[in-house]
Amino acid sequence: MSTKSLKVIVIGGGAAGFFGAIAACEQGSAVTLLETARKSLAKVRISGGGRCNVTHACFDPNQLILNYPRGGNALRGAFSRFQPQNTIAWFAQQGVKLKTESDGRMFPISDNSETIVQCLMQRAESLGVKLWTGIGVRSVSVISDTQEFSVELQSGQILTCDRLLLATGSHPSGYEMARSLGHEIIKPLPSLFTFNVPDPRLEGLAGVSSELVQIKLVDGAKKPDPNLEQRGAVLITHWGLSGPAILKLSAWGARVLGDQSYKANILINWLPELKTEEVRSQLTTAKTELAQRLISGNCLFKQVPKRLWQSLLGAIAIDSSLRWADLSKKQLNQLVIELTEGKYAITGKGVFKEEFVTCGGINLKEVEFKTMESRKCPNLYLAGEILDIDGVTGGFNFQSAWTTGWLAGQAMGNQWGKNLGGNLA
Repeated sequence: MSTKSLKVIVIGGGAAGFFGAIAACEQGSAVTLLETARKSLAKVRISGGGRCNVTHACFDPNQLILNYPRGGNALRGAFSRFQPQNTIAWFAQQGVKLKTESDGRMFPISDNSETIVQCLMQRAESLGVKLWTGIGVRSVSVISDTQEFSVELQSGQILTCDRLLLATGSHPSGYEMARSLGHEIIKPLPSLFTFNVPDPRLEGLAGVSSELVQIKLVDGAKKPDPNLEQRGAVLITHWGLSGPAILKLSAWGARVLGDQSYKANILINWLPELKTEEVRSQLTTAKTELAQRLISGNCLFKQVPKRLWQSLLGAIAIDSSLRWADLSKKQLNQLVIELTEGKYAITGKGVFKEEFVTCGGINLKEVEFKTMESRKCPNLYLAGEILDIDGVTGGFNFQSAWTTGWLAGQAMGNQWGKNLGGNLA
């Protein structure tokens, strides 16, 4: 068999592109990495507020895939080959140790994303990956009568390669390249975003947060989707609502909300650990035990911030001078509703800092997930966010990038990659 070094071109200098380039180079391939921006690894730099949420401490593939609104089933086998434990071990081999926070998110112990950026850059450089930045790609095509590719740069220069990896994230140019090579693109839409909720009950409360809230998206479907109901911390902002529970709900509801032009209703339960009747019972008891005390100054539920409690009271015309003994049955029922199923209108979507994730992309049925090779175009490989895969916040999107990039790189760099399927573990 021929032992010539395979020429590999990777388009896209993000997490998946770098990991794919490194893995292919480790297999002995000659790799050129093309990045449109002047600086590569942009999302890695800003992730986690500049700390880089590398992965998540979930080591069971069956549990791991539950954090992906789209792509979980396809990733099950991929995670059996390369999962967070492998990510941790890989970075440790490069001298970068990760730490686990209480919620499972994992960061470099330096708390600095530049640690991850430099690790990837240095590893790629040491292996001989040729990194070209500020290089736009005009088009890609298959060279007639071969299984090689022609990559035309914006400058007019033509590059050729034996194998091509598209890891362009959610950039429209990547979708166009994939489409030109025979792939179907499922409509890209934003995922992981905050909610614009201009509601009097939230006015003046920016910065107020609650550690455990239940948020339910009312989508009108005949069969309710359990994923459209999420629990977690919520932060009130100047424009509406943010926090982990909101971001998770936005991810699972990305298509529903997109179809509705980001106008929908949500129900908020500020006391998800209590049953409705338990809330009602505690309010009724307070009428006797706290009879002469002011309702506004005596919130029964420590989970509800004081300022929020007072705002909810004001919304149902319970003024600051009303005592518990004077709370009417009607007002009590209204307060139960406000605490357990208050209805709020979403009028649009905000952003999640400078980070963004997109659902949609290349149809996963067109990809062989053992190797990440295209089923439409031989020797074309696909990794990262260009695929119809997206995870909730917490390091899951980076993990799918590391996994798909590594699998693609291993397969591309192997001269007999067609038979590689079961030998990547």
